[in-house]
Amino acid sequence: MLGGLAPDTEEPMPLTLQQKIQGIWKKIQKEVPRTEFNFDFWDKCHPRRSTYPACRAVIAAIKQGKVFEEAMILQIQRAYYLQARNPSDDATLISLAVDLGLDRIQFINDLNSPETHAALTWEIQLSQTLGATGFPSLILKQLQHCYPLHIDYNSPLETIKQIKALS
Repeated sequence: MLGGLAPDTEEPMPLTLQQKIQGIWKKIQKEVPRTEFNFDFWDKCHPRRSTYPACRAVIAAIKQGKVFEEAMILQIQRAYYLQARNPSDDATLISLAVDLGLDRIQFINDLNSPETHAALTWEIQLSQTLGATGFPSLILKQLQHCYPLHIDYNSPLETIKQIKALS
């Protein structure tokens, strides 16, 4: 599910936050084998702390078929992390949708429609209700209880142990 993370803004991302995120990318590269980032993003793009557009793009893609959900997520991640393209920009998201074979006009109409905004708001509220505090998050729901799980990208067995301990 989508969590939103950062609402729409045209304001540039503060330099301190840019530096913090770059530091996180460097840490991830060290800790998770074969993970790559294109640091050109920080020089080539106009970084904004705005993730709602990318979330709405996933919802708009799903409106053309559930099969496009994962494909759009992967396209957005590839554009941001590897191609130094800004997923906060509608033009980038539209280009990615076209690359996936989505109907351009429908995608443009759906990307910022009131229905898409409402769907994102619903997902954000649900993720908060479930206790997601970061993204990605993994939460095990059993009956009426939700249990946040620690994600160890190098050892899926650690996550499995957590699940078994709660079962």
